[in-house]
Order: sequence, then C-alpha cells, then structure tokens
Amino acid sequence: MARTSQFAKMQKKPKYKIRMRNRCRICGRARGYLRKFQMCRICFRGRALRGEIPGVIKASW
Repeated sequence: MARTSQFAKMQKKPKYKIRMRNRCRICGRARGYLRKFQMCRICFRGRALRGEIPGVIKASW
C-alpha cells in the first residue's frame, strides 16, 4: 500500500513532464500498471474476479 505522502505527491504536477509516473488509482502501486483500466495488476485481478469490471472475463483454454 502506498503511504499518504505518496498520494500527496501524486496529486502535484511534476516540474518536468518526464517525471510523471502512472500509479494505480486504488492502491497507488507504480509497477504492473494497466493503462486501459488505470489500476495495477493486483487490483485489476481482484476486481475482475468479482465481476466489477464490465466486459472482462476469465480466460480458459
């Protein structure tokens, strides 16, 4: 989980555009970020399994 200070930093616009870091909207995780859903892989998987993300189903083959 991200600390409160990291969330505060996230809200501020960086001095240079290149310093912008994609973070999960739910937990603040920076790694394993999925742009289309704006969340990390862990939050995405949990929500997808609960059926909270429309159009996403578990693959099986």
